[in-house]
Amino acid sequence: TVPPCKRRPFPCPLPPPPRSEIRVRHTTFRSPGPLGLAARQLTHPAEAVLRVLPPFHSKRHLPSKLQRLRELDGRAAIQVRGAGTEFDSLRDYVRGDDVRSIDWRATARRQNVVVRTWRPERDRRVVIVLDTSRTSAARVEDEPRLDTGIEAALLLSVLAERGGDRVDFLAFDRRLRARVESGAKGSLLTQLVESMAPLEPELIEADWTRIPAQVQAVSSHRSLVVLLTSLDSGAVEEGLLPVLPGLTAKHLVLVAAVRDPELERRRRAPGTVQDVYRAAAAERSLQQREALKEQLRALGAEVVDAAPLELPPALADAYIRLKAAGRL
Repeated sequence: TVPPCKRRPFPCPLPPPPRSEIRVRHTTFRSPGPLGLAARQLTHPAEAVLRVLPPFHSKRHLPSKLQRLRELDGRAAIQVRGAGTEFDSLRDYVRGDDVRSIDWRATARRQNVVVRTWRPERDRRVVIVLDTSRTSAARVEDEPRLDTGIEAALLLSVLAERGGDRVDFLAFDRRLRARVESGAKGSLLTQLVESMAPLEPELIEADWTRIPAQVQAVSSHRSLVVLLTSLDSGAVEEGLLPVLPGLTAKHLVLVAAVRDPELERRRRAPGTVQDVYRAAAAERSLQQREALKEQLRALGAEVVDAAPLELPPALADAYIRLKAAGRL
């Protein structure tokens, strides 16, 4: 009840679902008559957007991973040398050295043949591709695969940026759903959570044939391409496997997927006849998953397969391991 020429506040709670975007375009007021037979109604335009950002629970793993990166960068006396393109130091020429490594200016100054030594580059490009197709809608441990992929992408992106690498993010199924470029101004984490908030699984098959072109548009140089997808045999065998050789020929490819812990529990819990059949089905699914991982590795890709809570730190560990080996 609003008295004449008076104002009254009317709170209207809008509890949003996790990681979403709620849009309000107008507010409608309706005033019924005294008999309830008729009413007056007014619609007032009042556009507003309420965006709920991803929670980023895996942020708790960031300090320990950053410490390992600092050690890798030489701040704790760890240095990796080998074939690469980043200049490291000068030393005297010895028999067997590549003559193309001779530094002629330094040789003229020292009156002795000097060669350059190189090390693997530390500041490289990381391209993260998040699969938003129908397989990302499946729930594992009461969480959609898409949400687990977002957590893993956030942790890896922040870690790689702090490590000095350039990070690009793509959300893709049949078309580009979101993109964050490394050269954009502002905080990378802010841009990522803003672009990830409205993402929803699309109930369509992913078009993997368009992924190489999307990666090429982001980086024409050799990069670490992280594919956050599922390891469902049908979707991967028909979609990802045919295009993977073209990706691995130009880039270092890392496939990260969520493993359902329920399969392990089913396999170890035979009891009734139904339990035995479930255990057999779980065993077959796990064997198909292992065979698929072997196929991916045979084509030159690295594979990270972990439970929902373990996938973000496992993916970060794989990135640090590749960087320590000088493979980036």
